Amino acid sequence: MLDIRYIRKDSENAKRRLKDRGINPDTVDQLLVFDQKRRELIQKVESLKAQRNKVSDKIAFAKRQKEDASEAIMQMKQVGADIKKLDNEQSLLESQVQEISAHLPNLAAAEVPVGPDEAANVEQRTWEPKDYGSRPHALKETAGVKAHYEIGENLGILDFERGAKVSGARFLYYVGDGARLERAVYNFMLDEHRREGYTEMITPIVVNDSAMFGTGQYPKFQEDAYRVEGLDQTYIPTAEVPLTNYYSGEEIPSEDLPIKFTALSPSFRKEAGSAGKDTRGLIRLHQFNKVEMVKFTRQEDSYNELEKMTADAENILQKLNLPYHVIMLSTGDMGFSAAKTYDIEVWMPQQNVYREISSVSNTEDFQARRMHITYRDEDNKLKLVHTLNGSGLAVGRTVAAILENYQNEDGSVTIPEVLRPYMGGQEKLHATSHH
Repeated sequence: MLDIRYIRKDSENAKRRLKDRGINPDTVDQLLVFDQKRRELIQKVESLKAQRNKVSDKIAFAKRQKEDASEAIMQMKQVGADIKKLDNEQSLLESQVQEISAHLPNLAAAEVPVGPDEAANVEQRTWEPKDYGSRPHALKETAGVKAHYEIGENLGILDFERGAKVSGARFLYYVGDGARLERAVYNFMLDEHRREGYTEMITPIVVNDSAMFGTGQYPKFQEDAYRVEGLDQTYIPTAEVPLTNYYSGEEIPSEDLPIKFTALSPSFRKEAGSAGKDTRGLIRLHQFNKVEMVKFTRQEDSYNELEKMTADAENILQKLNLPYHVIMLSTGDMGFSAAKTYDIEVWMPQQNVYREISSVSNTEDFQARRMHITYRDEDNKLKLVHTLNGSGLAVGRTVAAILENYQNEDGSVTIPEVLRPYMGGQEKLHATSHH
């Protein structure tokens, strides 16, 4: 949620910055009209209430003097009716202000590239393992390289067919070493983040509407959520929702900041607008595991913490020896709540392309304003915290990247060294038969 006082005070600047995020300036004008009317009504109601107090004093005085107060009583009834009418108008305006405000995205930080879509994203850096050139499928050499889903099916460790039979498209079973590899990947990630000072959490995977509103998923992205019919409950699209809402409505002692959480959770997404995109494999599923990182910081520390969080996600890929690059997202490609986002994209040799594996964002005070999460600064003034979130990493996509980047010509897959302790020392995945 944006600060309405900022929009009032500097509407031209707000319009310009919101236009960069795809919002028509007329929307801002409309918001300001509703807001102005609402404020005028509040003043009218206040003065009517003051008048009502005067009149009721008059009535009380008249009654004590045994005088006729019928005229004053009539006047009182009229004032009461006027107040009621204006209160109704005011609450209508209030909901119109709320409705527009709830759909306005966050403002982009000054350094974010302006553009309508991903074409305006800017690459920040690339990283490649030292031994990458010696692998049979080094960058740009894609002949004979198999797709991760083909490898997984050949090895008998990913079963998409039975997943579809039981649950529908974009669900799967991990089988045997596949399940073991997925578990190794997320345990490794959680252990790394714990070492980096994150507190490990297991969160609810069902949240209420106000939690979804708090992080900015509702009202705008309701159609992409798995809602529980007839109940105020939604299956989480990411652990960011329960983690960030942990402190909703609370004041965090400032000496505790920054606070860092990590959690593994399943994530549920309808993928409403993605027909025909990545229909095969692990890239775009309706249910997938993700390790999430969330931070609560003082306002002046959040951009420094964004760089650190991005490094924490990159660290996972570097230890797995997977090539990747980091891009800064443009105003048109960023998420609704973000002020600045880095995407980390891992190299997928079969498609000859980088694919998103983590998105790390600073939302500044956008979520905290919706959730009322505060702390006190040096002068004991109440301030909204800044919240940050990032995948550390999407687990299924990491498995996909391992299968493609570590495939061998004989159809086996080498297990990255850091994962071997989690797999009882196993070094390779070989085909196994399951019936």
